[in-house]
Amino acid sequence: MRKADVVSSIAEKTGIPKVDILVALEAFFKEVKTSLIEGEPVYVRGFGSFILKKRAAKIGRNIKKNIAVEIPEHFIPAFKPAKEFVKSVKDAKPILRGNHTGEDDA
Repeated sequence: MRKADVVSSIAEKTGIPKVDILVALEAFFKEVKTSLIEGEPVYVRGFGSFILKKRAAKIGRNIKKNIAVEIPEHFIPAFKPAKEFVKSVKDAKPILRGNHTGEDDA
């Protein structure tokens, strides 16, 4: 399901125009990004938390040039689902259709 599909589904269920839903959805995404950039996690009760995870500094390799590259400590965004969310998905036993890995076919 893509963003346009989510917007269409919400519009059908609520009767709210798609444009208004898209604006609200984009505002939510922007607020989550802004909060994480400022180091503030976002908690949505019953759904989950958008948090930052710290990645330690490490030594990587550039295999083309065969040299060691230092990768500095950094933070990455992560999502931690709420227990209720996990339970509802687990109990539903969804039917997986098509490419369910999130990767595009090459």
